[in-house]
Amino acid sequence: MSLRFLAAAACAALLSLPAAAAVQTKEITYQQGGKTLKGYLAWNDAAKGARPGVLVIHEWWGLNDYTKMRTRQLAEMGYVAFAADMFGDGAATRDPKQAQAWYSSVADAPGLMATRSKAGLAILKQQKGVDTKHLAAIGFCFGGTTVLQLAYSGEPLDAAVIFHGGLVPPSDAEAKAIRTHLLVLHGNEDTFTKPEDIESLKKTLDANKVDWYMVTYAHAVHAFTNPDADSFKIPGMGYNKEAATRAWKEMQDFLKEEMK
Repeated sequence: MSLRFLAAAACAALLSLPAAAAVQTKEITYQQGGKTLKGYLAWNDAAKGARPGVLVIHEWWGLNDYTKMRTRQLAEMGYVAFAADMFGDGAATRDPKQAQAWYSSVADAPGLMATRSKAGLAILKQQKGVDTKHLAAIGFCFGGTTVLQLAYSGEPLDAAVIFHGGLVPPSDAEAKAIRTHLLVLHGNEDTFTKPEDIESLKKTLDANKVDWYMVTYAHAVHAFTNPDADSFKIPGMGYNKEAATRAWKEMQDFLKEEMK
C-alpha cells in the first residue's frame, strides 16, 4: 500500500468526521424604551439540555471586544451568556468624552440602569437552552454598578458579580429588595470609589442580612481585569494580570456554588 494512498485515506476519514462543536455567537437586536439595542449572545453548541444563563454588562466604553471576549469565555464554561447593550446600536468607543456622555445618559436617568439591564435579561431568558430558573449577572466598571442596581431592583438572580464597579450603596429599601447573593471584586488601590461608600455599602447590606462577600486585590486599580486598560492612559486605571486571573477564578467558583 503506497504512502500516497494512505495519506488520501486519512484525509477522507478526517473529512467524514462531524464538525467539532464550538462556541457560537450572534448579534441580537432588541428594543427598550424606544431605543434600538444590539446585544451579543454566546453559547456552546456541544452542550445539551438546559443551561444556566449569565447576563454580562459592559464598561462605559460600550459593547466592545473585551466584553465580547468575556461573554465567549462564559460560553466555554457551559453557560449561555448574553452581553446586553446599555447605550444603543451596540456602540463602543475609546474616547473618554464619548464614554462619559453615554454613561451619563443612562446613569442620570432614574431607574434606567436597572430597566435597561432587565431588557437584556429578558432577551437572555428567551434563548434556546437557557434554564430560566438559574440566572446570574456580571458587570465590569459601569457594568458592575449596573449589576448592583439590577440587584437593588429586586431581580431574583442566583448570583451577581461586580468587577471593579462603582460601589454605590443601596438605600435601606433597596437593600431589603435584594433577592440575590452578591460578590464584589475590588482593587485595593481603586480611587474611583470612595472608602466611605464601601463602608456604607457593607453596613447597609449587613443591616439587611444580604448574603454578600467582597474580595480585595492588592496593587490593583480601577479596570484591573481589562488587558486594554493601560492603553487608555487614564490615571487610576490599569491592568493587573494576577488580580484579573484570581478574580475570574473567584467568579467561576461563585457561579458554580450558586447555580448548582
